[in-house]
Amino acid sequence: MDVLTERRRHRRPHPHLPAHAPGTPVRALGTGVITGAADDDPSAIGTYASAGAAFGPAILWAAPVMFPMMAVTLYLAAKVGKVTGLGLAAVLRRHYPRGLLFVVAGLMLVGNTIEAAADLGGLVAGLHLLLPVPILPAIVGVAALILAVQFFGSYTWIRDVFRWLALALLAYVAAGVLAHPNWGEIARATVLPSFHWTRASLAALVAIIGTAGSSYLFGWQASQQVEEEISLGRRRLSDRSDTTETALKAMAWDVVLGMLFSAVIMFFILLSTATTLYPMRWGDIHTAAQAAQALAPLAGRAAGALFAVGIIAVGFLAIPVMSVGAAYIVCDAMEWKSGLSTSRHEAPQFHWVIGAVTVAAVAINFLGVNPIHALILAGLVQGFLAPGMIILLLLITGNRAVMGRWTNSRPVAALGWLSAAATAAAALGLVALVVF
Repeated sequence: MDVLTERRRHRRPHPHLPAHAPGTPVRALGTGVITGAADDDPSAIGTYASAGAAFGPAILWAAPVMFPMMAVTLYLAAKVGKVTGLGLAAVLRRHYPRGLLFVVAGLMLVGNTIEAAADLGGLVAGLHLLLPVPILPAIVGVAALILAVQFFGSYTWIRDVFRWLALALLAYVAAGVLAHPNWGEIARATVLPSFHWTRASLAALVAIIGTAGSSYLFGWQASQQVEEEISLGRRRLSDRSDTTETALKAMAWDVVLGMLFSAVIMFFILLSTATTLYPMRWGDIHTAAQAAQALAPLAGRAAGALFAVGIIAVGFLAIPVMSVGAAYIVCDAMEWKSGLSTSRHEAPQFHWVIGAVTVAAVAINFLGVNPIHALILAGLVQGFLAPGMIILLLLITGNRAVMGRWTNSRPVAALGWLSAAATAAAALGLVALVVF
């Protein structure tokens, strides 16, 4: 047992710090809902819409199957931050080889930047469907607005705005209902999975896995637990490391409800496009904006408009999650001070990284690089990386030197390893079909 673990065992809570978050109505919607909404970013909406249009109701089973995998993975990431009081990269820096730290940090930085670029283009494309704004100037304006919020807004204000933006995703539930599906057929397709072992089907499945379990969520979720503790006044590591069984259960429910919200939205995006756009070839719908445009004449203008509103709202939520998530990872890896609770003078490197990722995302849209093509490749790469990231989280949360007495229970570990095996099987199946 290391010194840090021993210190946790005997430490009493700080007498002047609250034992838990105040039970305000807004706080009842936790960081898990923000993460769940960010998981359904414009790029994910485009992936789900393309899958629904290509495979119809036969793909609906993916949402309920993905839900437990998403929930356990994000729970493991949140647990890292809750127990250690540190972000994911900081834990890797303290307990694992530097080579692993820089590989993970580098992959997450590149992935976040590409996804932020695709989402920035998708947000403005959705805005263009409702208002005839010029695309490139609007990209600059939206990026500047997002940066201003991140630089000048407090953590608690940003968190609460994100919670309300997350609720805009309920527009996809309405869009699915307005598509007038055959609910009996939908129920059968959802509970009785059917799958064709073709290259297109496996590519779609791997892309869904990569999009639903994008690595940027892991670093974000761990760091958000740290931010929540700091927002309660626990600025010292000794005050916010370790936890209680009650706090872990509350965090677990927060994550599960957030991922349930994400899975429900995924289901209704698949449903609305499967009902109206099927059959199309896999890849014919590349963006959420294309899906909204195609839905309008088939499901009605209201459905198309609701689809576009969801794209815009979740884009304003997801892009900051990606740029801030990248800043957490880089600063933790380099031992720089970080956090939305810090000012630009307290943590200059943190804010510089946020700015650099945002500028790079704008540049990708300006340089003529098709962010959607890059996104499709990134989604597939994320799908191949997902098993490794899940295994990494399992190893960290199963390590007593890191987690003390809060290592994984057998059910959590079993579900985590099952998720890693399932994602690995999908990726290897696609490789086998391509090769043979």
